[in-house]
Amino acid sequence: MNTAAIAHIHIKKVNAAVVTDAEDFLAAEEPLEIKLIHGPSHNRQQQSLTVTMRTPGHDEELATGFLFTEGIIRSVADITNIRQISGTLPGSNVIQVTLREQVTPELKTTQRNFLATSSCGMCGKAGIDAILTGVKKQEVSSPFLFPAALLHRIPGTLQAAQQIFENTGGLHAAALFNTDGTLLLMREDIGRHNAVDKIIGASLDTAATVLSRCLLLLSGRAGFELIQKAAMAGIPIIAAVGAPSSMAVKMAQEWDITLIGFLREQRFNIYSGAERITF
Repeated sequence: MNTAAIAHIHIKKVNAAVVTDAEDFLAAEEPLEIKLIHGPSHNRQQQSLTVTMRTPGHDEELATGFLFTEGIIRSVADITNIRQISGTLPGSNVIQVTLREQVTPELKTTQRNFLATSSCGMCGKAGIDAILTGVKKQEVSSPFLFPAALLHRIPGTLQAAQQIFENTGGLHAAALFNTDGTLLLMREDIGRHNAVDKIIGASLDTAATVLSRCLLLLSGRAGFELIQKAAMAGIPIIAAVGAPSSMAVKMAQEWDITLIGFLREQRFNIYSGAERITF
């Protein structure tokens, strides 16, 4: 378990009129700055892209996933080096990503000018036009099918794997499942968009996980920004324990993604792409 993701604190616990001293466990939340180095060797440029509030751990995956799902890079092969460096705050809260000389990052619509909180995957966007990252329908169109009977099982599988959530009760999770209902990969973070970036970043760096043959399960609601990140990665099916937003449904339909919501207690709603669910 990632011990850096848990903060220990002494509290006073009140139960009716009884006050006792106790130790509590909180989900850690710290800032992470993502810096980018790019350009030809004779004119290398370094710039800070964003500061995001996240749960420490898997920071390189988070940076990789962020760059990819924001459309800044097109492939993990665009990155020649990624490393954690010391920042002005205690600890290593800066990730420095170096791109290959031949790679020109797409920064016009993805520049973030201020802090992105753990609850917001769109914070810092310069304008409405900057929200969309250029998803193409063919990137997510897939014949991948998933049995409805297995859908009922996977929330329990995810919950059993959430060790940090079990200790703190304060984290979101994103998980990838194959067509057999096997949990392939899971990441937790205080920000739901960070959890998705982490799991996509981890998958891009290995040939073992083919995202076009995976279902993405979200432990909470399905917002537009999570649909877009999954679409950029070519994930064909998204299931959420919570509710989707209207924009999430609209874009899932536009991008040919199967979107499922309220997946709990042996029931679920299909909002788009019902043909991928088999009964």
